[in-house]
Amino acid sequence: MLSQLKKPNDPCLLVGIETADDAGVYKINETTALIQTLDFFTPIVDDPYMFGQIAAANSLSDVYAMGGKPITAMNIVAFPMGCLPPEVLRDILMGGQDKVIEAGAVILGGHSIDDKEPKYGLSVTGTVHPDKILTNAGAKLGDVLILTKGIGTGVLSTAARAEMFPEGVAASIESMATLNRRAAEVATQYTIHSCTDITGFGLLGHAYEMAAGSGVAMKIKASTIPLLPEAAEAATIGLVPAGAYANREYLTTVCIDSSVPVAIQDLCFDPQTSGGLLLSVPYGEAEALLRALQQGGTPQARMIGEVIEGERGEIYVY
Repeated sequence: MLSQLKKPNDPCLLVGIETADDAGVYKINETTALIQTLDFFTPIVDDPYMFGQIAAANSLSDVYAMGGKPITAMNIVAFPMGCLPPEVLRDILMGGQDKVIEAGAVILGGHSIDDKEPKYGLSVTGTVHPDKILTNAGAKLGDVLILTKGIGTGVLSTAARAEMFPEGVAASIESMATLNRRAAEVATQYTIHSCTDITGFGLLGHAYEMAAGSGVAMKIKASTIPLLPEAAEAATIGLVPAGAYANREYLTTVCIDSSVPVAIQDLCFDPQTSGGLLLSVPYGEAEALLRALQQGGTPQARMIGEVIEGERGEIYVY
């Protein structure tokens, strides 16, 4: 559908839709560019306040993935008026507001509609120096791939609906509500060739976008991928969301070795909410960056693979 739309022809548009990047970037002057992004979704947890926190963290994440700092946000709300108590909406908005404040940004207002199913998210504006923009299209041969959060939120959200694996569900909620702010701040002290955050297309989907946008291939070691507690157990018994199967079907350039357990394969395709950052960094800086991340509030950060020669967008998991 997008191919039928006229492409913008503005020299100030620094990052558009060409590589399915996390946000758009528009140059204001020689020292400032605006990052703009928008995201919202239906509740994935029962607690309204926590839903607001997760949705806001997820929306803010795109700005961090572009190397920027969020400055303003606007609420996007759909709510079934007359069907749910107004306190539910209050708590959703309060959760979002608290997370935006934690990010150092400010909510300017927003827009709401009456809808049969609640939905919430943010339109976020951030800033970045035009020379310091991170994209998903800059990975270089020999780079090391670092993932800053464990995966498995999709599987554990399914487990929550089945009232199973409470420890894993609690860890997943905590992870989803955690901003990528600290990881991004640590990463800016090192050379980052490429960055993206892991959301609905899963780890391999977003790795594919990075590899394809950069014109490279990638190799990922399954045993090094950080997993949320009980995620593998939940996947083993089949608590895998439909989105994981859709991701697997779409990603035809992914090759997974038969030695990788099926549950881990499913988790690699598992659609994430408010996942971590995937960083492509020079080999010589990877160890130092990993230590800094782990000591600086991102203990689950791990090296998970490398950028290699190969067909554009190919991903090998072994």
